[in-house]
Amino acid sequence: MTDSRRITTPFSFASTAAEVLDGVDLAGRRAIVTGGASGIGIETARALAGAGAEVTLAVRNREAGERTAEDVIATTGNKQVLVADLDLADRASVQALTEAWDGPLHILVGNAGVMASPEAHTPEGWELQFATNHLGHFALATGLHGALAAAGGARVVSVSSSAHLRSPIVFEDIHFRERPYEAWSAYGQSKTANVLFAVEATRRWAGDGITVNALMPGAIRTNLQRYVSDEEIERARARAGGGGARWKTPEQGAATSVLVAASPLLDGVGGRYFEDCAEAEPNRPGTRTGVAPYALDPEAAERLWQVTAEMLAA
Repeated sequence: MTDSRRITTPFSFASTAAEVLDGVDLAGRRAIVTGGASGIGIETARALAGAGAEVTLAVRNREAGERTAEDVIATTGNKQVLVADLDLADRASVQALTEAWDGPLHILVGNAGVMASPEAHTPEGWELQFATNHLGHFALATGLHGALAAAGGARVVSVSSSAHLRSPIVFEDIHFRERPYEAWSAYGQSKTANVLFAVEATRRWAGDGITVNALMPGAIRTNLQRYVSDEEIERARARAGGGGARWKTPEQGAATSVLVAASPLLDGVGGRYFEDCAEAEPNRPGTRTGVAPYALDPEAAERLWQVTAEMLAA
């Protein structure tokens, strides 16, 4: 971190990704966006490509990835939009991508995720949301550490959510083997993990010139909510703001992601959590904005890193 002061920018809730990167030149930079073929991933990729970066869409659905790449190329004129296969819940898939990557990597956006899914576990016995949202991105980032270090000033973006306010890491039973499964608690725990990863990765990798930040993109109706009914969405909105929580467009939802990924305003800044294009305030009890203290706790961050490394090494 540069200092302890809260970071603000000229951008806001309503800003779009294109506005955030207006005038930013990313020519010669290489980026990976996980989940780059749907929702805010598309607009994150489009903004980065529009600023001149080479962008690789790391996706589960190759056909959707190819369609998105064609669309981004057509709208930006940047032909350096590539597609790579990635299933974050499959260790072999993550390893294949990291081993195939050649050369430096300047920007890694951990955007893909699964939300409030029915109970499911990977072959290793890992709860699916934690495996996808945290373990897969952790394995991807650590597997690409050499490429990030080689870039000089690389940035890693950990897309979290206000749902992190629903649960800290329950270290005693991360994978719901003893406690009853609850989809939103599982999602919340995985999103807390995304923030803690940013805290510990920045501490460990700052010497390599790598900074890592987490963010809340905002409320955007995308395929991420495929397991969530419209009724549940409306109840969540009511809890968030007395029925007044505002939706963002995908272009607005991607704004904080690209701010963290590429804005010069955040040079040298790491280990923080952003929302609406500014560093978040501490959460106030009874609200659904801001960041929970447990999500920025350095001891929890270090413990999670160790636990995660042990899981992936098993």
